[in-house]
Amino acid sequence: MTDTSGPLLAADGTPLKKRLAQAMFRSRARAFGLAFPLIAFIIVVFILPIIFLLWQGIYDARYSKLMPASTAAMADWDAVSPPTEEMAAAMVADLVKARENKTIGQVATRVNRELSGTRSLFTKSARSAKKMEAPYMEALIKKDKDWADIEVWKAIKIASVKYNPGYVASALDLKYNADGSFERQDEDRRIHLMLFWRTIEISFLVTVFCLILGYPVAFLLSTLPTKTSNLLLILVLLPFWTSLLVRTTAWIAMLQAQGVMNDLFVVFGLATDEDRFSLIYNKTGTLIAMTHILLPFMILPLYSVMKTIPPSYTRAAKSMGATNWTAFWRVYFPQSVPGIGAGALLCFILAIGYYITPALVGGQDGQMISNIIDFHMRKSLNWNLAAALGLVLLVFVLFLFWIYDRVVGIDNMKLG
Repeated sequence: MTDTSGPLLAADGTPLKKRLAQAMFRSRARAFGLAFPLIAFIIVVFILPIIFLLWQGIYDARYSKLMPASTAAMADWDAVSPPTEEMAAAMVADLVKARENKTIGQVATRVNRELSGTRSLFTKSARSAKKMEAPYMEALIKKDKDWADIEVWKAIKIASVKYNPGYVASALDLKYNADGSFERQDEDRRIHLMLFWRTIEISFLVTVFCLILGYPVAFLLSTLPTKTSNLLLILVLLPFWTSLLVRTTAWIAMLQAQGVMNDLFVVFGLATDEDRFSLIYNKTGTLIAMTHILLPFMILPLYSVMKTIPPSYTRAAKSMGATNWTAFWRVYFPQSVPGIGAGALLCFILAIGYYITPALVGGQDGQMISNIIDFHMRKSLNWNLAAALGLVLLVFVLFLFWIYDRVVGIDNMKLG
């Protein structure tokens, strides 16, 4: 009899289990080798720039790098007692070097972010710093009396911190103090949380409107004959062939006071020529334009899921006495929920980061957090605050993903 108690062997005598593991390793290595260029490309041009930008929301070493002496002198200052002569001497030495190295502008800009008006204080004092003599505190105050204000030194201490939570605090309408504490911003400066809530509200409403409008369209596409549904599907995809900027600009012509929509309302008696609807440069305009732009992103996931639902299920329910509504609600709708989850998540994530459409048709009431991020990136050049706002937005989106996974389950989300 043949002994079968030992391990199975390949033709060359190698254990079959080992040979299979080697074959699987080579197969995975080939697959990884083919995918590596794409993975490297995504990491280099997408992931690393995002990480670098978000890192600026909590890290700012400009002042500590350019003004090392004053940074070291202020490290142990409690931000309560008066500034010392040692701090003043270090400040004068740093001002001299910053003036020689032509970096005083960067230093002044950094401190000015913490206390408005200090930019001119630094640039003016740096021009005379080389001529200053001890006692240096008196020399600084003689040059500008603002040096006697402890708030200036507090702003400098905050600016000297490398890992600075002040930007994230500002993104949450909080103020980071020199002693390490936090307090709420003045009421007239609390704008970011309001924009965050408005962004969530608009994104949620746009998602709901897309679902209400997109579900019947997807249902119709999935039930029509293939030839007809393909033709209608082309019409759904048609907006992708037109620039987003062109589509948004078209809504300006449609929604303005003398635009097409208001003219139709006047013709049908829904409004008078003297009292037309305000449909643009407000939240209403943002909701209408964004719903139109994001509607295909709801229809396509719904259609791909609905297409896989066998019609025989609803026919069987009707044959057993169910009404059309009962068959739809009890049999068809539950099977389309994964498509609803995919479409809703896709629309919401896209809506929460929109800025072109709100910028063009939103006005003051329709602006979203992405617009203030764009403002800090392109106009105020406060990239650190823009990065902090982006970081807070990213954390919030990841939190929503977590909630969605706990309630619905990512595994239940399908695209067909």
